[in-house]
Amino acid sequence: MSNTSSPLLQVAPEELDDLTARLRRTRFARPWPLEPWRAGTGGDDLRRLVTYWADGYDWRAHERRINALPHHFADLDGTPVHYLRYDAEREGALPIVATNGWPSSFLEMTELAQRLSNPSRYGGRPEDAFTVIVPSIPGYGFSPQRPTLDGTPTHELWHRLMRDELGFTRYGAHGSDLGAGITGRMGHAEPLVGIHLTAIDNAPRPFETELTDAERTYQRAWAKWVADEGAYEHQQGTRPLTLAQGLGDSPAGLLAWILEKYRAWSDCGGDVSTRFSDDFLLTQASLYWFTDTISTSFRPYYERARAGSVQHVKVEVPTAVAVFPADLGAPPLRSWAERIYHLTRFTEMPRGGHFAAHEEPELLANDITAFFRELG
Repeated sequence: MSNTSSPLLQVAPEELDDLTARLRRTRFARPWPLEPWRAGTGGDDLRRLVTYWADGYDWRAHERRINALPHHFADLDGTPVHYLRYDAEREGALPIVATNGWPSSFLEMTELAQRLSNPSRYGGRPEDAFTVIVPSIPGYGFSPQRPTLDGTPTHELWHRLMRDELGFTRYGAHGSDLGAGITGRMGHAEPLVGIHLTAIDNAPRPFETELTDAERTYQRAWAKWVADEGAYEHQQGTRPLTLAQGLGDSPAGLLAWILEKYRAWSDCGGDVSTRFSDDFLLTQASLYWFTDTISTSFRPYYERARAGSVQHVKVEVPTAVAVFPADLGAPPLRSWAERIYHLTRFTEMPRGGHFAAHEEPELLANDITAFFRELG
């Protein structure tokens, strides 16, 4: 285990100049006679953000904030893993490994981690504190991609990190989106105290006669969402490198790709600025840009597509599911989650979306705390 003794991020002046020049030379796509956002990222919002990114956005201020985070690195048999560590405000606290999804990064999880590790700062009880580990998925942020497609799976790396590297013998896990899939597979691989999810894996395909009417409706709604909104996943799972070449060369293209998801998948009512500041969105985009990781962030989609369908085995560790109403796809049913997990808690949140750790950190922290408190 190592901590960083010098600034982790030190973007060279010429890299900043190159980004600014590219942004100022952006050739925006010719608009169609459609209402904004109907066919993709809206031109006016993109123009405004590109202009601010080029002239006004202070990367150096955000670089300093990122460098001030509690960064660590572990080498797990030749696989470097970056992670943040937030120690609990009390001794003997349960550790939790928390994993974000796409198109996000460890930055999404920082306020949630602070609330969980130091609850008294937010009006909570010190006895409810957790030690929170926020690793970067291989290929995201400061964790380099695995050198082969068949390396140690991420869920096994997380067990190695928590148990072998950090010495925890008893710990829990939380995940959203891709992170929820990783967390669920952690529950398959080795026992945990429990897992907390904001999304669920696909259940096994039962015979149609085994489905309830509500579950059939849920399946139809999910299929419709995939047909209407799932092109990104199909592209990232089938021909990701073709897409990545364009996004890795054009910062405006990169921003357009992820901006659409922040708007469509959040509880923003069509106005992304109600949930995310311009600086937050541009810092996420800048992190992808300066680490050159939009290409490698697609790898989990490609690897999952290559793996094909597998027979599902129920996760037997205690599981909580928190459903945020504006998350992507159809909101999962309790009965559907019970097919997949040993479900002991199911919470339907009043608001929030795909990026719940940033959108609604208090709601999410309270639910995680209540779940693990019940497990003792």
